[in-house]
Amino acid sequence: MTWRGAGAGIALTLLAAPALAQAPRAASFADLPGWASEDHAAAFAAFRATCGVARDPALARACERARAAGPLTDAAARSFFEDSFSLDAASGSGVLTAYFAPEYPARPRPEAEFSAPVRPAPANSGPQPERATIEASPAPDALAWMRPEELFFLQVQGSGVLVFPDGRRMKALYAGANGRPYLAIGGPMRARGLLPGEVSAGAIRAWLAAHRGPEADAVMRLNPRYGYFRLVPDDGRAPAGSAHIPLPAGRAVAVDLAFHPMGELLWIDADKPVLPGAKPAYRRLVVALDTGAAIRGPVRADLYLGEGDAAGEEAGLVRHALRLYRLAPK
Repeated sequence: MTWRGAGAGIALTLLAAPALAQAPRAASFADLPGWASEDHAAAFAAFRATCGVARDPALARACERARAAGPLTDAAARSFFEDSFSLDAASGSGVLTAYFAPEYPARPRPEAEFSAPVRPAPANSGPQPERATIEASPAPDALAWMRPEELFFLQVQGSGVLVFPDGRRMKALYAGANGRPYLAIGGPMRARGLLPGEVSAGAIRAWLAAHRGPEADAVMRLNPRYGYFRLVPDDGRAPAGSAHIPLPAGRAVAVDLAFHPMGELLWIDADKPVLPGAKPAYRRLVVALDTGAAIRGPVRADLYLGEGDAAGEEAGLVRHALRLYRLAPK
């Protein structure tokens, strides 16, 4: 859905990585930190709703059993997972980040601070210029107009809802990118003394808004990657990831498909947050339903947290040391 799937993971604009730890080999589900307190019924519901994307025959059979069982109690769902799967700890250490589906105001034509065009993908599929060149070019086919920093964050997330003054709500869906590499701007901003301390997504957005114009434009143009969109009416459904099915909030992750097949069931054990105000840990069952260019390696996950401001505030604080466990069908 974006240059990384459903979004670059808003925390990827951050700087320092958390302390990383090797995933211990769990002898059983009971050894997993947080397993006993997991909402197994909710995890089972998310698995049943999304497991149809699995192409692995054994996982497909587990999916058939789950769908035949219907909704389960927490105890029954826990038994299903423990009876149907075995644990396999992914080797190495990694990072958990998070993303969300934002909602932004937009205008049908440029006005005041709404000066950034939401551009459709160009008809020419050849090499595309960098962000600075694209932004300097006319936009006669603009789909909408946004505040520049909000368009930048929409491109990072990859999809969202645009709200117009007449009440219309349109989904902005990823339609391609210019093929340039993604560069996080948090590091350069801190190196230049623009943001002190640990760099959060909220701090970046606030600075860009406060310095809207040539100063903020120059910072955003440090990232040469540029995303294009298409608009469709908002149907109220959750956004779809690379698996082309709605993403269950808090239960879907973007992963590197070189190491994890679509539909794989995973246990994330993430702690040691970098940013003040972050939740101390994320421990839960999730399903691999998305991908992204910035999500690379066997122990790397981007957790989808839902839609709106609250999800965005939480997502902007997620950068935790990650241990990852695969649930392999028996």
